[in-house]
Amino acid sequence: MIARLVMWIVMLLGGGALGLWLDVRWAWARALLLNPWWHLLTLAAGAALLWGVLRVSRYTGRLLARMGREGDDIPRMDTNRLVTADIYACMRHPMHLGLMFFPLSIALILGSPTFIFIIAPLEMLIMVILIKLVEEREALAKFGDAYRAYMKTTPMFSLRPDCIRKMLGEPLPKERD
Repeated sequence: MIARLVMWIVMLLGGGALGLWLDVRWAWARALLLNPWWHLLTLAAGAALLWGVLRVSRYTGRLLARMGREGDDIPRMDTNRLVTADIYACMRHPMHLGLMFFPLSIALILGSPTFIFIIAPLEMLIMVILIKLVEEREALAKFGDAYRAYMKTTPMFSLRPDCIRKMLGEPLPKERD
């Protein structure tokens, strides 16, 4: 858990610092960095994206805490039940999909072109790789055959509109008779 927190801090602070450092050195990035209209646009987009990231994190975290824990002796950030209902019926890693956009939201808020176009996408790719190599292996070790069956029926991520609405904790529209 500590290693993951450190990784997030390094990605966000390091990505921001590296992005701004490169922005000053590259003419195309420096031109955008010094443009106030660019900053207004990226700030608005970044704030909206950060709001979505926080909303997804809050909703999926509460869902896991409610449905993924059986018993009182479970550590705070841990689960002991496989959750396959609600948003977890749409995708296996909805919280990670939301958090994957955290670096991009920070990059947009900073207005760093290099962070937005180069560093944040690389960090997002690293996150996908880590989810596949670390999170999936941990879930397989913890839940075994039940998780293997879940993997066969449910994708890692889904961008279907109904899944995105669920991920944001919004009720789905009712079907008409």
